[in-house]
Order: sequence, then C-alpha cells, then structure tokens
Amino acid sequence: MKHQLLLLTILISTSVLGQKNENKYIDDVQSIDAIITAYYDVVSGSNDEPWEFERDQYIHSKNAFITRLDENGTAETHSLEAEYIPLGLYPKEDFYEKELKRVVSHYGNIAQVWSAFEIRTDPNVETQIRGLNSIQLHFENGRWWIDSWTCEMESENNNLLSDFLKEE
Repeated sequence: MKHQLLLLTILISTSVLGQKNENKYIDDVQSIDAIITAYYDVVSGSNDEPWEFERDQYIHSKNAFITRLDENGTAETHSLEAEYIPLGLYPKEDFYEKELKRVVSHYGNIAQVWSAFEIRTDPNVETQIRGLNSIQLHFENGRWWIDSWTCEMESENNNLLSDFLKEE
C-alpha cells in the first residue's frame, strides 16, 4: 500500500509540475506572431540574464533542426540540443537579435516565416550584422511549433537591403 501511495504521489507531482511549465510559456505559442517574438526573445539579453533553454525547447517541436548556410551556400545542420553545447562552454555575452522585417505565408496548419534580423552586442549601438531566417512552423494540439529554421547572414553576394528589406 505504501508503494502505491508513493507512486500516486509521484504521478500527481509530475503532472502538476508539467502543467506549471506548460502554462508558463503557453502565451508564446498561441499565434505565429507570439512564437516568432519568443524565438527572438530566448536568444537575446545581457550577460547577467540566464539562458532560456526551457522556453526555447518549449517553442520548438521535438525533432526540430537548425541549418546555417555560409556565403557559398554550404549547409551545416544540427539539432536544437546541439545548438546549446557551445553556449555552455563560454561565459554568456551581451547579445541582442532584433527582427527587422517579417513575411508570413500560412496555409492550414503550416506556416513559413521569412524574418530579417540584425545582431547587436549593445541594444543602443547601430550594427551592420544582418541575416535572414526561414522558419517553418506547424499548428497541432492548439498551439504552434517551430519545426526548423535556416539562417543565412548578409554578404557581398546577398544584400538584405536590396533583396528583402526594400520598400514595396
């Protein structure tokens, strides 16, 4: 009987704790706008703010993958967990990734988001470090999930101002 009570207590505790985490970030996944805002929030902040690994995992699907392209188009792909490894090896630095422009294509339960961004180490200092994210999402069980994203930084061959940020 003691073992059954202990097992029941563990199951209830796990369920309650899981619900707290579920509710903690639920607003981040209710719309495409909310999940993309969270996507940029989790990587941005000063060096004295903790990494938001739990929140980042919450907005990504279980098998999400990340692809980065170099200026020659060579792709390097890895899992979300692999993204965290280098972050834990060095002290956190001030890092701010700010969205500049977004274009969303949405059909049924899938969405494609093109998102231009800039990177700053000080939120008040202008930068010329920019790139473009291609973010794929799906809607399931009443929420949005990021399935993958591909990033290419601006280069001499790919200019965001003329190719993506131009006024329409």
